[in-house]
Formats: sequence, structure tokens, C-alpha cells
Amino acid sequence: MTPQAISKRIVTDRFDIVDNLLRDIRALPLTDKSDFFSDSRNIWAAESCLRRSLEALFDLGRHILAKGFGLGVTEYKEIALRLHSQGILNDEESKLMQILAGYRNRLVHFYHEVSAEELYEICANRLGDLELIRNGLRAWLREHPDKLDSTL
Repeated sequence: MTPQAISKRIVTDRFDIVDNLLRDIRALPLTDKSDFFSDSRNIWAAESCLRRSLEALFDLGRHILAKGFGLGVTEYKEIALRLHSQGILNDEESKLMQILAGYRNRLVHFYHEVSAEELYEICANRLGDLELIRNGLRAWLREHPDKLDSTL
């Protein structure tokens, strides 16, 4: 693959997806477990929003690697490693993103092993992990405006 410009439209779209889904998770009754578990729809909303926000982050990472560096990456953990090797994410962010890749794979392939309690704990206490990765990608993109294609 030949490096090209990273699409600002795709970048903006994926950041918006992540931000909107995190906002939707935070709108759930996460301050009280009994309120959260009183309506099973909260569990399904939390799972869907969490999985989709993870996928949007990884899609964005894949787009940056493919367009900006000509690197084709398919595995989620490899996306995190390559973002680090290209200087896009630091050590901490890359390690965290690898953990998030494993969690995304659990949500998709081992969904039957992810408990409602686990989903609640992550949504109530760990959304900052996704924001850390989002912020790392956003910071790199701001530092490299020459890599972005602003055309629609």
C-alpha cells in the first residue's frame, strides 16, 4: 500500500461516534447498581455502546495506519502495536489499547462469558480508558495536520 492522506471526514466521523456512544453510556443509571440492573435494557445498551465505541476507535486506528502509512492491519491487537511503532501512541496507550482489543474480542466472540456485572463495572469505572486512547489519537492528528485530507 502507498501512504496517502488520512481522511478528515472519516476521522471526524469516528471521533463523533465514540463521543456519542460514551455519552449514551454515561446517560445510563451508573451511579446505582440496583437502578442499572432494574431494567435489562440498560445491560444491552451498555454492551452495544461499549462494543461499538471500541470498534470505532480501532477502525480509526486502522484508517490512520492504512492511509497515513500504507500499512494494512487486520488484527485489533496489531493495530495497537503498529500505532505505537509509528509513534502515534505512547507505551501506556498502546498497552491499554491491546487490552481493549482483547476485551472487544471477548464482547464479540465470547459474549456469553461477559457478565452483566462486568459490563456495569466497566461502564461505571473504566470509560476513561477509551477516552485515553481517543485523546492519544486526537493529539497525534493535531500534531500532524499535514497528514490530513480535508476534502469531502
